[in-house]
Order: sequence, then structure tokens, then C-alpha cells
Amino acid sequence: MSEQPSPEKILQTGLAFWASKTLLSAIEIDLFTKLADGAKPFDVIRDLVGLHPRSARDFLDALVALGFLERTGDLYSNTIETNLFLDRTKPSYVGGILEMANHRLYPFWGHLTDALRTGQPQNEYRTGDPSLFETLYADPDRLKEFLSAMTGVSRGSNVAIAQRFPWKDYRTFVDVGTAQGDLAVQIAKANPHLQGFGFDLPQVAPFFEEYSTTSGVADRLSFVPGDFFQHDLPKADVVLMGHILHDWDLPTKKMLIAKAFDAVPSGGALVVYEALIDDDRSKNAFGLMMSLNMLIETPRGFDYTGADCSGWMKEAGFSQIRVEHLVGPDSMVIGIK
Repeated sequence: MSEQPSPEKILQTGLAFWASKTLLSAIEIDLFTKLADGAKPFDVIRDLVGLHPRSARDFLDALVALGFLERTGDLYSNTIETNLFLDRTKPSYVGGILEMANHRLYPFWGHLTDALRTGQPQNEYRTGDPSLFETLYADPDRLKEFLSAMTGVSRGSNVAIAQRFPWKDYRTFVDVGTAQGDLAVQIAKANPHLQGFGFDLPQVAPFFEEYSTTSGVADRLSFVPGDFFQHDLPKADVVLMGHILHDWDLPTKKMLIAKAFDAVPSGGALVVYEALIDDDRSKNAFGLMMSLNMLIETPRGFDYTGADCSGWMKEAGFSQIRVEHLVGPDSMVIGIK
């Protein structure tokens, strides 16, 4: 007999924001960092992070039930995953993207229905304020959070690219829209023979330089200030664009790919990676929802399939184009000049 229809998935998804906001609030009050040195009793944690007695135990036990904390008797501790990835003192911290989700995306996504009906962004644009990037780059604190968020969302793919791409065949690379510079750092760490460049707006320079220095590869990485709307891309054997193309409309996507073609020599490569939508547009829900996030955050940005990107690369003159899965929802498209 076939199973009876159940509303379970509908209810779980419809109320998924309960679990999401519980985790985001735990990150906001720095709970996992404060537990990184070991288990602590309930009363100590409550006072340490400033929880009201009415909800403190429900909050901590909800995190246990969700799999983000462990409890033995009255002692609460991080899980292996939260201790590694949500302790902000560790280089493996990925909470930057979740901090941005909490402060920025969570309220904006409350207007998704309006975005779907109007086709208009629902961020600062909604109130007539400057655009996303103007807002972020004008405020050092917001910019720092954004750059850290890009590191958090990209780390797994950055490490995969550093290890899997055939770097032995190349000597130089440029990471376009480098943000904090984690992709460049991971490539340099895994490939001591390479010299790399991070290309981004001038405001990013101090964050890139600090990150490359603390990562121990500043001697092989340089920051190149520039605006890819106004300037050519730096020349290098390999051009990389991670989570960049989806911010823009189709003409801009094609313009950036063409600039990459001009920046690399014969035999050089372009590597584009995103949460690529599967070609059938039915499996990578994260990629599809990322495209909805572009609706929320940008005037004309959208995510795309590997086949879409391959076609744009071919149009620009690249050949030997292939799509390779990285980690999670991310894949990369590689084209050779």
C-alpha cells in the first residue's frame, strides 16, 4: 500500500524560520564562542550571555534538540561542528554569512511576496536609499561583516578549488571581487609556486592585506584596487570569479567574461563558481533560492545553470569548457582560452 499523504514536510518548511532564527540568535549572542573552552552549567551560561530566566532553558534545550548543542545533566557544550565552525576565534569560523543573514537578509526576506509581484529589490532600494554595494562599501563595519560573510559561504569551495584545479600548469592567478581574499589565500596555501592577486574596490584593501598576513601568505599575494566596470582585469594565467556573476544582469555577466578572456594568455583559464542551478532546474533548491536572494538584494541579478555559463564562455571565445561539482550546492565552470 502506498503511504498516506502527510502535511509534515509542508509544516516543517513553513515553520523552518523558527529553527533558523534560533540558530541565528545563538550566533548573535556569541553562545558557541563562549562555550568553545568547554561545557558549562545552565546558570553560568544564562548569566554569561544575558538570557532572561523565562526562556533560557527552552532556548538552550531547543539548540540541543536541533543538534547544535549537547547536554549532559545540567552541563551544555558545543557539538563538534559548532565548536569548529561557529567559534569566531577559529579560522574555520563560517558564521559571517549567518551574521549577515540575521542582520540583513532575515528582515528583507519578509518582503519576498512584494519582490515576486514587483520584480524590485526589497533592501535599501525599497526606501530609496543607496544600493546594496554603495551601502556596504560606505560603512567599514558593514563592509567587514559582508567580507567575512563571503568567506563563510565560500570556504568549502575555496579549499576544493585550491586542491582540485590543475594549478601545476599555471604560475599566476587573479581573484576578481576577492572580498576578504579567502579564495586567494586557500589557493596560495595549497600551491606554494603560485603568485596571486586580489582585485576589488580600494576600500577592501586593508581587509585583504590583514587576512593574507594572518594567513601567512602575504608574500605571494597582492591587492590590486579597481572597478571592473571601469578598468581592465589584471593579467594572469587564471582568472577566478566566485559568487560574482550572479549579482548582475546578462549583459554585465557577458562583459565580465569577455574581460576575463582578454586578461588571460592562450592556454589560460577562467574559473567561475556559484551555487549553480542544475540544468533541469529541479534539484539544487539552494541555487534557486539564491537567485531569489538576488531578486531581494539586486536590481537585475540572477543565478544560472552550468549550461548557461558554458554558453556565455563559449560565446566569449573560451573552449574545453567543463562543469565540476565542488561542495554542497556549489559547482565551478572552467573554460580554457
